[in-house]
Amino acid sequence: MSESSASGAITVETVQHLAGLARIALTDAEIDSLTSELGSILTNIAKVSEVATDDVPATSHPIPINNVTRPDAIADVLTREQALANAPEAADGMFRVSSILGEEQ
Repeated sequence: MSESSASGAITVETVQHLAGLARIALTDAEIDSLTSELGSILTNIAKVSEVATDDVPATSHPIPINNVTRPDAIADVLTREQALANAPEAADGMFRVSSILGEEQ
């Protein structure tokens, strides 16, 4: 099932090498399956590359998406004291929270 790597095809050796880099233990059946599946993926990518020319714009979504936003407007906002009124802990006009990194506790 191993093909020549000169043609850019996915080989059993390539899958074994990638599994080793990722530190993933694969059975022989999984290696054979992934070799076939990855080869199929490369074939499909090659087909898309044949169609994708300079006159075809790159897209991330088939339908244009526009972000719907509203203009910023100044409104009544909480004062610092009001925002901190129900805080479990505050220090120097800021919320005081516990450290999330174990080294700093």
